[in-house]
Amino acid sequence: MRWHKGRGRLGLFDPLFGIWRTEANSERGQFKCEREFKKTLSGTYIQLTAHWEFADKSYDELAMIGVNSEKEICFWSFTSDGRQSNGKLADVTDVHPEAIGFQAKMPAGTARMVYWPDEDKGFYWMVESKTKKGWNRFVEHHYLPVNKAKRA
Repeated sequence: MRWHKGRGRLGLFDPLFGIWRTEANSERGQFKCEREFKKTLSGTYIQLTAHWEFADKSYDELAMIGVNSEKEICFWSFTSDGRQSNGKLADVTDVHPEAIGFQAKMPAGTARMVYWPDEDKGFYWMVESKTKKGWNRFVEHHYLPVNKAKRA
């Protein structure tokens, strides 16, 4: 998969537009997650909706990606468990040369989330926390595109 970045400040997110799904095992058991990226508010923001399905419950996220008043690309995230987070675009090319990611200050410390292309199909997404020794990866998923005609 080649990442074809678009025009404008938010054009670097163009490869993520669409609906994506992953299924995997976790400490909580088998889960499914679907992410959708789309333009909103006349293209001035990107809206991310994520829906997680676990055996015992579901979890939702609504995030906006846009430019703040200081002209920095940022995200603002709100989740169904009442949590909120926000962060700024960060250099995450240590993960992959075409990676896109954000860094945020969280109650437990600094964290980052990163998206990068799979060489064949889809993309990877991960979350890491900053430690004294570097980055500690605690979530990594591989997402594939969802064909809207086959969507359940």
